[in-house]
Amino acid sequence: MTNDQRRRKPEAPAIQKTKLSLAVASAVFASAVIGSANAQVLTIEEVSVTATKREESVQDVPLAITALSGDFTQKVNINDVKDLVAFTPGVTGNSQDSFIDAISLRGIRTQDFGIGGDPSAAFFKNDLYEGRNGSAVTSVYDMERSEILRGPQGFLFGRNSIGGAFSVHTRKAEIGDDTTGYIETDVAQRGHFAVEGAVNLPVNDNFAMRLAAYSSQEDGFVKNYYPGSGDLIEHNKKAVRWSTTYESDQLTVNTTAEFEDRKQSGSVYRAIEEGEIWENFEAAVGDVNLRGGRGDVDSDQTLGDNDNAKVATFGIHVEYDFGELVLTSNTGYKDHDYFYTEDYDGTPLNVLDYQQEQTGDYFQQEFRLASNSDGPLAWYTGVSYYKEEIDTEYTFASSEDIMCQYYGHYYTGMNFSGCADLYTYYGSPFSPSADGRLIETGRAKGSYSGWATYVDLDYAITDALSLGVGVRYTKDHKDFAIGVPTPESDLGAYWAYGFSTAGFLSDSDSWGKLTSRAIAKYQFDDGGLLFASFTEGYKSGGFGTFNLSNDANGNPAVGNVDIAQGDGFAPNKFAPELIDSWEIGYKNSLFDGRANFDVSAFTYEYTDLQVVVPDGGGAIIKNVGNVNAHGVESSITAMISDNFNVLFNFGWMDSEATGIQGICASGDDACEGSPLFWAPEWSGAMVLDAHFPLGAGMLTSSLEVFWEGERGGGWEGLDTTVIDPYQDLTLRVGYESDSNWRVDAYAENLTNEFTWDGLNNNGGVLTSHFFGPKRPRTLGLRFGMDFD
Repeated sequence: MTNDQRRRKPEAPAIQKTKLSLAVASAVFASAVIGSANAQVLTIEEVSVTATKREESVQDVPLAITALSGDFTQKVNINDVKDLVAFTPGVTGNSQDSFIDAISLRGIRTQDFGIGGDPSAAFFKNDLYEGRNGSAVTSVYDMERSEILRGPQGFLFGRNSIGGAFSVHTRKAEIGDDTTGYIETDVAQRGHFAVEGAVNLPVNDNFAMRLAAYSSQEDGFVKNYYPGSGDLIEHNKKAVRWSTTYESDQLTVNTTAEFEDRKQSGSVYRAIEEGEIWENFEAAVGDVNLRGGRGDVDSDQTLGDNDNAKVATFGIHVEYDFGELVLTSNTGYKDHDYFYTEDYDGTPLNVLDYQQEQTGDYFQQEFRLASNSDGPLAWYTGVSYYKEEIDTEYTFASSEDIMCQYYGHYYTGMNFSGCADLYTYYGSPFSPSADGRLIETGRAKGSYSGWATYVDLDYAITDALSLGVGVRYTKDHKDFAIGVPTPESDLGAYWAYGFSTAGFLSDSDSWGKLTSRAIAKYQFDDGGLLFASFTEGYKSGGFGTFNLSNDANGNPAVGNVDIAQGDGFAPNKFAPELIDSWEIGYKNSLFDGRANFDVSAFTYEYTDLQVVVPDGGGAIIKNVGNVNAHGVESSITAMISDNFNVLFNFGWMDSEATGIQGICASGDDACEGSPLFWAPEWSGAMVLDAHFPLGAGMLTSSLEVFWEGERGGGWEGLDTTVIDPYQDLTLRVGYESDSNWRVDAYAENLTNEFTWDGLNNNGGVLTSHFFGPKRPRTLGLRFGMDFD
């Protein structure tokens, strides 16, 4: 189950005396989309960072990163952190909910949506870890920049990330002489109305505050044909952020306090009305005619339609410059409450509705010490700690009669009208529940902590050649407990989980790993950079949320009731997964600085995947198989003329999974050699920006194009669950006045292209389905004004 700021005046070509931790931790771009001139989405400039207090162009840093300025994200109307996916080569899997398990970076994604494991894609805001499903997805407003790092990350952030990282940075309070700010509104079809703004308040020569706020609402765009239902995929989001900056000669302190209240639809599913799985389903329960067409749904929504979160975040970032050394402290705390419901089966029958009610809090502390000299050796070292508490209750709701019809037919080949008919066949009485529903609940609780220490060294052998090496040791500890009461139904505990417990069953374990990284780079006389790297990636082991491990005799928990601690069963435990990644890349500024270009090729071996394996009951997580993959990613940002700029990027990847027989529902080798089906072979984006002087201002326009190749089919490669290639066009036309106001009209998804966010092959009583119909063509108008 299972998705700015032009208000600030342009900075000088060298970013203001950026603190070392900023340069090391986040400002190392491999591809820069920097917006500074008022009327332009894209500009080309020599942007520098001060890693180890030596200014380096972004084109000189040997990492695969896409960086999007706050100007750019505002211009293209990005308002959700997952929308960054569309502009990043090699990254796919956006969805319209608060789940991040569909996000794929170079094909690496999370297979488990429970709370006992860790995400494969890490999300950070202002260097603070955002967490997991329900808390990681936040609105993007009053932004300074966004960065997407591809490949394993263990040396730029306090937390490990095996696939890559999304790192967004909001605008800091700026010390100055004047109060400045902005306000912007956005009105569009389906009742869409958004407003955001910020005010920067200098207090004295050392201290300033900034207050930013955001609100957005929109009616649903997916018609639900189920009687009495309203349209789906709507939202109502509100957020506010207060930040401060203190600066003295040696000390800088930045604080952030943020709160977001998000209400939107859960994932929206439509069952696939063809193929063997659908035919078996109808043979058991009778004809099911889904109303509506492509992009519509016929969904009972028995438990409701919710994807609601309240998230509070507090952070303090401190830097002290000792001269030869810079010390950085990064402290953060996050608290969230999350409530989610969906109709997972995607039919008008109550086959399976799902609910998740979750609370959690997260604390992190990181200390970093870095060199600050002009010698050939540059280094940094650090230590980090985190503590997480999470508590989630799950509910699965099904029709008792549907379950009896399907499984009665499955085991006997006969058709039954419901449970009473089936139980009569077996000579037993049946007493239906009060509302005829099978309600199964379960609760999972986790208390997790971990620490890491790392060191990274870079030595300039010559003016052109340098070598770097880093090592990191990570230690994670998890206390986990699961409780599954016996359902109040004659059907018993043999369906969603397949077992029940007498109270909580708990287990604990720790995992540790030493990982390394090596980088070589060569700077050519013409400014070109050639680099090669090897990186080991690691993701901790954990516990499955919906099943238990087999007992000492190899017997599964499925079929047992009132299991107690000590009965031989324990929470489903799985081991870490690992990746060895090799990369080679080249980047340069071309045509006398009118274009920035980068290209990288990668290959990796991904082992011991933490995947969902069919088990006859609740989903069980096991370490299965290996993946070998390779690919190419490239990006160019170019000034075509005085009036036209362009961004173009693409990603290509090929993958093969082996040793994965256990993943297949059939249990044979039908999946052997399958690709990572969620990652299309090709993906890319283009933004063409035009700007022409007109009167006392500038006429602006941009054309945005995104495309993805074919994906889906599941591990089994089913033709019925393949998602066709698609492309998306957006057109924007506007005017920006020299008097600090601007207006633009837009047509997003101009050609009204349709696709789905994703698919699940499923099996048994759960039919295959697609989820997340694409937002249709949307016409809108925006107006903004700056003040100072």
